Amino acid sequence: MESMSPADGETVEVVDGVYLTQLVSGERTSLQHFHIESGASVPEHSHEHEQIGYVANGTFTFLIDGETHVINPGESFVIPSNVPHAAENRSEMPVEGIDVFSPPRDDPPWSPDSP
Repeated sequence: MESMSPADGETVEVVDGVYLTQLVSGERTSLQHFHIESGASVPEHSHEHEQIGYVANGTFTFLIDGETHVINPGESFVIPSNVPHAAENRSEMPVEGIDVFSPPRDDPPWSPDSP
């Protein structure tokens, strides 16, 4: 069994104000912690991975197919594979939560470290 806390992982600022910490990864899924500063945004992108998330703190706004989806603390979300989406922190406080990806994902496609 493998276990890890966000403090044990390497946190990377993938775009201005967007911090991701890869946690554990299995054969079929991976888990990451996200921290998004107020005013920061994740550019539109898509990926083969189904993405399931949970917002622990703050309010996260997703932009999908011309629609705005607001995810509040304690709420979860799912983004199907290959669906273009963007996200913004329009609130005054940081957004923190967890993402699960299947199949496992290392670097997001919009990260400077992505191949």
